[in-house]
Amino acid sequence: MELHDLRPVKGSKKAPKRIGRGHGSGWGKTAGKGHKGQNARSGGGVRPGFEGGQMPLQRRIPKRGFNNIFAKKVISINVSDLEKFGEGSVIDINELVNMGLVKRSFDKIKILGNGELTKSLTVKAHMFSKSAIEKIQAAGGKAEVI
Repeated sequence: MELHDLRPVKGSKKAPKRIGRGHGSGWGKTAGKGHKGQNARSGGGVRPGFEGGQMPLQRRIPKRGFNNIFAKKVISINVSDLEKFGEGSVIDINELVNMGLVKRSFDKIKILGNGELTKSLTVKAHMFSKSAIEKIQAAGGKAEVI
Protein backbone atom coordinates (compact mmCIF):
# COMPACT_ATOMS: atom_id res chain seq x y z
CA MET A 1 0.00 0.00 0.00
CA GLU A 2 1.28 3.42 -0.97
CA LEU A 3 0.16 6.91 0.00
CA HIS A 4 -1.55 7.40 -3.37
CA ASP A 5 -3.66 4.26 -2.71
CA LEU A 6 -5.30 5.71 0.40
CA ARG A 7 -8.99 6.54 0.09
CA PRO A 8 -11.61 7.58 2.67
CA VAL A 9 -13.88 4.78 3.91
CA LYS A 10 -17.01 4.44 1.79
CA GLY A 11 -19.80 6.52 3.31
CA SER A 12 -17.49 8.63 5.48
CA LYS A 13 -17.39 11.56 3.06
CA LYS A 14 -20.76 13.23 2.47
CA ALA A 15 -21.44 16.23 0.24
CA PRO A 16 -22.79 19.29 2.09
CA LYS A 17 -26.47 20.20 1.75
CA ARG A 18 -26.46 23.09 -0.79
CA ILE A 19 -29.58 25.03 0.15
CA GLY A 20 -31.11 27.86 -1.85
CA ARG A 21 -29.88 26.55 -5.23
CA GLY A 22 -33.18 26.20 -7.11
CA HIS A 23 -36.27 23.97 -7.12
CA GLY A 24 -34.49 21.02 -8.66
CA SER A 25 -32.23 20.62 -5.65
CA GLY A 26 -35.15 20.04 -3.32
CA TRP A 27 -33.89 22.89 -1.12
CA GLY A 28 -34.96 25.84 -3.28
CA LYS A 29 -37.30 28.78 -2.59
CA THR A 30 -37.54 28.96 1.22
CA ALA A 31 -34.40 26.83 1.60
CA GLY A 32 -35.77 24.72 4.44
CA LYS A 33 -36.77 27.73 6.55
CA GLY A 34 -40.53 27.57 5.95
CA HIS A 35 -42.68 30.65 5.27
CA LYS A 36 -42.01 33.93 7.11
CA GLY A 37 -41.45 34.11 10.84
CA GLN A 38 -38.48 34.98 12.96
CA ASN A 39 -36.35 32.01 11.95
CA ALA A 40 -36.95 32.64 8.24
CA ARG A 41 -35.31 36.09 8.41
CA SER A 42 -31.62 36.73 8.02
CA GLY A 43 -30.06 36.96 11.45
CA GLY A 44 -33.26 35.47 12.87
CA GLY A 45 -33.52 33.22 15.90
CA VAL A 46 -33.29 33.76 19.63
CA ARG A 47 -30.31 33.96 21.95
CA PRO A 48 -29.27 30.94 24.02
CA GLY A 49 -31.41 30.55 27.13
CA PHE A 50 -34.36 32.52 25.70
CA GLU A 51 -37.65 30.76 26.44
CA GLY A 52 -40.10 32.81 24.41
CA GLY A 53 -40.70 35.43 27.08
CA GLN A 54 -41.19 32.91 29.89
CA MET A 55 -38.92 33.66 32.83
CA PRO A 56 -35.73 31.79 31.87
CA LEU A 57 -34.32 29.00 34.00
CA GLN A 58 -31.24 30.93 35.07
CA ARG A 59 -33.53 33.63 36.54
CA ARG A 60 -36.10 31.24 38.06
CA ILE A 61 -33.55 29.45 40.22
CA PRO A 62 -32.71 31.25 43.48
CA LYS A 63 -29.30 32.73 44.05
CA ARG A 64 -27.38 31.05 46.81
CA GLY A 65 -24.29 32.09 48.73
CA PHE A 66 -21.42 34.33 47.78
CA ASN A 67 -18.39 33.73 45.57
CA ASN A 68 -15.38 35.73 46.68
CA ILE A 69 -13.28 36.38 43.57
CA PHE A 70 -10.37 37.56 45.72
CA ALA A 71 -10.20 34.41 47.85
CA LYS A 72 -6.85 32.59 47.98
CA LYS A 73 -6.82 28.84 47.35
CA VAL A 74 -5.01 27.28 50.29
CA ILE A 75 -4.13 23.58 50.16
CA SER A 76 -3.59 21.88 53.50
CA ILE A 77 -1.16 19.01 54.03
CA ASN A 78 -0.89 17.05 57.27
CA VAL A 79 2.38 16.35 59.06
CA SER A 80 1.68 12.62 58.73
CA ASP A 81 1.81 12.98 54.91
CA LEU A 82 5.43 14.15 55.19
CA GLU A 83 6.47 10.66 56.40
CA LYS A 84 6.81 9.69 52.71
CA PHE A 85 10.00 11.71 52.46
CA GLY A 86 13.42 10.42 53.48
CA GLU A 87 15.33 11.41 56.63
CA GLY A 88 16.96 14.87 56.31
CA SER A 89 15.04 15.84 53.16
CA VAL A 90 14.40 19.45 52.23
CA ILE A 91 10.71 19.65 51.31
CA ASP A 92 9.57 22.59 49.21
CA ILE A 93 6.58 23.18 46.93
CA ASN A 94 8.17 21.37 43.96
CA GLU A 95 8.83 18.27 46.08
CA LEU A 96 5.22 18.23 47.30
CA VAL A 97 3.93 18.42 43.72
CA ASN A 98 6.36 15.72 42.50
CA MET A 99 5.30 13.32 45.27
CA GLY A 100 1.63 13.85 44.36
CA LEU A 101 0.62 15.47 47.66
CA VAL A 102 -0.55 18.56 45.72
CA LYS A 103 -2.61 17.79 42.64
CA ARG A 104 -4.59 20.95 41.82
CA SER A 105 -3.84 24.65 41.41
CA PHE A 106 -3.26 26.70 44.54
CA ASP A 107 -2.10 30.05 45.85
CA LYS A 108 -0.65 28.87 49.17
CA ILE A 109 0.19 25.67 51.01
CA LYS A 110 -0.42 25.20 54.74
CA ILE A 111 1.07 22.41 56.84
CA LEU A 112 -1.28 21.13 59.56
CA GLY A 113 -0.40 19.15 62.69
CA ASN A 114 -2.53 16.02 62.18
CA GLY A 115 -0.65 12.74 62.68
CA GLU A 116 2.89 11.99 63.83
CA LEU A 117 6.29 12.80 62.36
CA THR A 118 9.34 10.68 63.17
CA LYS A 119 11.86 12.00 60.64
CA SER A 120 14.02 15.11 60.76
CA LEU A 121 12.88 17.24 57.80
CA THR A 122 13.29 20.83 56.60
CA VAL A 123 9.85 21.92 55.43
CA LYS A 124 9.35 25.08 53.35
CA ALA A 125 5.73 26.24 52.97
CA HIS A 126 3.63 29.41 53.01
CA MET A 127 1.92 28.71 56.35
CA PHE A 128 2.18 26.35 59.33
CA SER A 129 -0.16 25.63 62.20
CA LYS A 130 1.36 25.90 65.70
CA SER A 131 1.01 22.17 66.29
CA ALA A 132 2.73 21.43 62.95
CA ILE A 133 5.72 23.61 63.87
CA GLU A 134 5.95 21.89 67.27
CA LYS A 135 5.86 18.39 65.73
CA ILE A 136 8.41 19.22 63.03
CA GLN A 137 10.81 20.73 65.59
CA ALA A 138 10.23 17.87 68.06
CA ALA A 139 11.37 15.44 65.34
CA GLY A 140 14.55 17.53 64.89
CA GLY A 141 13.50 19.35 61.74
CA LYS A 142 12.92 22.96 60.70
CA ALA A 143 9.78 24.75 59.51
CA GLU A 144 10.61 27.64 57.16
CA VAL A 145 7.96 30.11 55.97
CA ILE A 146 8.40 31.06 52.32
